[in-house]
Amino acid sequence: MTEQNNKLYVGNLSYNVNEDELNGFFTEKGIAVESIRIIKDKYTDRSKGFGFAELTADQDLQKAIETLDGQDFSGRALKISQARPSEGGSKGNRRPDNRQQRDTRW
Repeated sequence: MTEQNNKLYVGNLSYNVNEDELNGFFTEKGIAVESIRIIKDKYTDRSKGFGFAELTADQDLQKAIETLDGQDFSGRALKISQARPSEGGSKGNRRPDNRQQRDTRW
């Protein structure tokens, strides 16, 4: 399993961009990418306008942020930042910390 410190959040993507095009953009800018994943709506299969890029080298993270953040790609200014660690589980199965388990005795 790879470390979290080599993953980028890539936001403000055009809904028409695919992973190959985004990979080509990173490569063109000199950023080596191991994988790219554009997040899609599970019902419509349409892009949600953001994704994640896993970089080949950890040291490219800061370079990628400085080089790509704000760059025009398909008519939109990209938002690039370090990805936050996943909280795990699917969104629908998480319970806010301040909510207690429901009492099932009734």
